[in-house]
Amino acid sequence: MRIGMLTGGGDCPGLNAVIRAVVRKGEGVYGHQLVGFRHGWRGLIEGETVDLTIDSTRGLLHRGGTILGTSRTNPYKTEGGAEQVKKTLEAERIDALIAIGGEDTLGVAAKLSADGVAVVGVPKTIDNDLSATDFTFGFDTAVQIATDAIDRLHTTAESHDRVMVVEVMGRHAGWIAAYSGLAGGADVILVPEFEFDIEEVCERIQRRHRRSNFSIIVIAEGAQPKAGTLTLQSGEVDDFGHVRLGGIGNVLAEEIESRTGYETRVTILGHVLRGGTPTAYDRVLATRFGIAAIDAVDEGAFGRMVALAGNEVIRVPIEDGVKELKVIDQGLFDLAQVFAG
Repeated sequence: MRIGMLTGGGDCPGLNAVIRAVVRKGEGVYGHQLVGFRHGWRGLIEGETVDLTIDSTRGLLHRGGTILGTSRTNPYKTEGGAEQVKKTLEAERIDALIAIGGEDTLGVAAKLSADGVAVVGVPKTIDNDLSATDFTFGFDTAVQIATDAIDRLHTTAESHDRVMVVEVMGRHAGWIAAYSGLAGGADVILVPEFEFDIEEVCERIQRRHRRSNFSIIVIAEGAQPKAGTLTLQSGEVDDFGHVRLGGIGNVLAEEIESRTGYETRVTILGHVLRGGTPTAYDRVLATRFGIAAIDAVDEGAFGRMVALAGNEVIRVPIEDGVKELKVIDQGLFDLAQVFAG
């Protein structure tokens, strides 16, 4: 078989490990030929390809990012895009396609599958917000990077009697904020799933400062105050209609300092959470997903997405992975509040 592969959406640690695993077993065990499409769905529209072999994918396990490149191109929002994708697949004699990505990339894969394209999906998002899988690779790395940053901020916050606000990624789901906040011993954790009261946040900090001289607050970029709206970095939207976020940490810090008088500083981790070397957990999970994806292709299990259920890698319909976002439940949020203030 001649199998195509692409990575779409935001990059994250572990993508190269998936590519490596697919190629290693696809070529080395099954004897298939692997072709990579550059820059996500854009590569399929423009016909930009690269041959993937065992030799060309050596040494990828520890590398962050994606050697295939990525984009947020939506072929269904590009005139004639979906038709051109099919033409490219036919011209390149592609028998099956492995699409590695998050909600948007897999949403396109689901539509193509319904149109008769042989597709297998691999879930990817550092936000860990895809349904039908317990965890996605990249999330563990992002949490570790955020936790390391929080650990470092503890000492400088204590030295200067400051409140430190740490803004992390998380548009609609606060998994990174919750996990890194718990692991790093944050005093306040704010997530998109539960609107926050700025006055209540200030009261918690004031209570804490009666016995300690500093506080750490972790806030997801998509968190919202009860009596306000998201602070947007710009009004720009991508092909999937997502507004670019950023800046809620700065707004929160200004409010805290003006209401409490405590010196407050902000650290926005942003894209640093996406970059660099994946953790051991993410390398293994990405490798398992890659092997499971090429197995699914070889067995003709198209229209399916590989997923983690407990410690087992399973197959589910791609639609199940993208039909709704996986958000933090009340139980995890309540757990975080035990350590507040």
